[in-house]
Amino acid sequence: MKLLLTSAGIRNPSIHDTLVGMLDKPIAECNALCITTASYGHPMAGPARAWHFISGQEPETPMVELGWNSVGVLELTALPSIARDVWVPWVRETDVFLVNGGDSLYLSYWMRQSGLADLLPSLRAVWVGLSAGSMVMTPRIGADFVIWRPPTGGDETLNPDETLGLVDFSIFPHLGNPSLPENTMAAAERWAAGLPGPSYAIDDETAIKVIDGSVEVISEGQWKFFAP
Repeated sequence: MKLLLTSAGIRNPSIHDTLVGMLDKPIAECNALCITTASYGHPMAGPARAWHFISGQEPETPMVELGWNSVGVLELTALPSIARDVWVPWVRETDVFLVNGGDSLYLSYWMRQSGLADLLPSLRAVWVGLSAGSMVMTPRIGADFVIWRPPTGGDETLNPDETLGLVDFSIFPHLGNPSLPENTMAAAERWAAGLPGPSYAIDDETAIKVIDGSVEVISEGQWKFFAP
């Protein structure tokens, strides 16, 4: 699976061109599934934010409105109640996943509960993450981003900020976003110091491309790499 991990979607020509290059065919010929599950776990998101994402009415975070051949909704909380032989073909046949932001831990939980997490390494699609949709692929999100807790309380792990770990680095998104004045470079440096592995702070004009373990930063803005 190819990953395009963004802070705020396909915000500029550099990120757009990178996405086009990762797809096997033009955007107009690609079928997309959008995943908005993370929206329901975060107090700043919720149903309205999910609808805006699905309907392509989030101009600050463009993803769904890029001109896909078709767009469907994959709701992860519904998958455990559906036979696998029904929904697995949906994910195997899609060209791209468009994954909304919200709460990374809530998204990680439902990716595991639904069985989607187990399938990811075998899929040919491109995963385009937005904020939490990107952070979920990392091994740890850091204590600063822990809001939602699993029904068990999280006591089953020594690392309550643990996510899927499909990449070996963590992500601090929305660096310098004026709507999030706490997301400063100094805050990112403190966050990175609390993590055991490498990490990136990225602003909304930056994305991280990952193919077969090769990592490339695509940016028309500001970003910083933190060694462990």
